[in-house]
Amino acid sequence: MYDMKALYQAKSVRDAVALRLEHPEADIIAGGSDVLVQMREGKRAGRELISIQGLDEIRGVTMEQDGTIRIGSLTSFSHITRDPIIQKYINVLGEAVDQVGGPQIRNIGTIGGNTCNGVTSADSASTLFALDAIVELTGPGGIRHLPIADFYIRAGKVDIREGEIQTGILIPKESYEDTCGNYIKYAMRRAMDIATLGTSVNVKLSEDKKTVVRARVAFGVAGPVPLRAKTAEALAQGQPVSMELAEKFARAVKEDINPRDSWRAARDFRMHIAVESARRAFVESVKLCGGVL
Repeated sequence: MYDMKALYQAKSVRDAVALRLEHPEADIIAGGSDVLVQMREGKRAGRELISIQGLDEIRGVTMEQDGTIRIGSLTSFSHITRDPIIQKYINVLGEAVDQVGGPQIRNIGTIGGNTCNGVTSADSASTLFALDAIVELTGPGGIRHLPIADFYIRAGKVDIREGEIQTGILIPKESYEDTCGNYIKYAMRRAMDIATLGTSVNVKLSEDKKTVVRARVAFGVAGPVPLRAKTAEALAQGQPVSMELAEKFARAVKEDINPRDSWRAARDFRMHIAVESARRAFVESVKLCGGVL
């Protein structure tokens, strides 16, 4: 069924790095929800594979001493959605990845695979951008950290260097503390579909819940890679909470996004969806934080 040249099973992260150096053309496989499908279609026929599925050391969600939330790259979508740390501090991420595919895909698909594909439609990506996530990569030179915005180079291409594997995604405490968020996925079908547009917003309000201390908004499928709409973010900062602000915030996202025409949707339609979903996600985020509009 699967035309592969060889399959190597990594026994540890160090072993995976060694296998990557020994077989630089090999593809990494974790859950296999993308790689095996593509192999069966003939797109990766005859390739070598390095399986990291057994590496429990990079699976699970933990909180570090400084409050950083660490998500191991092999953590499945369903695990993320149900994890108590995620539910308490960054439930918006759990809600976002709960919209990936169907239950079977969410049980085997991993956050690392979702981001390493480098596709702009990944349901986790826009929320991770809005949370200023840090990507952890482990290679022959040790551990390397970089902002997720720098991890994505272009469509389908991410910054993974020779011998490296992605081992974790980190959410700094200052990115989620006293912050509430909402993710909206627009797709042609209600389930089992790729996003036509993904919108993730989070806000932090003042102690009296009347002023926006910080707002972030990120999109998937609004450009070749996920991106932040920083004009809208700057507009909202320090402003009184109101429906008027929500409308201005939403319209401002058009300054930074550049969706394309495709068979899924026209560019103009995506622009319309971006504005409407930004408004709705902003309003919902404010309400989740206890604000009144």
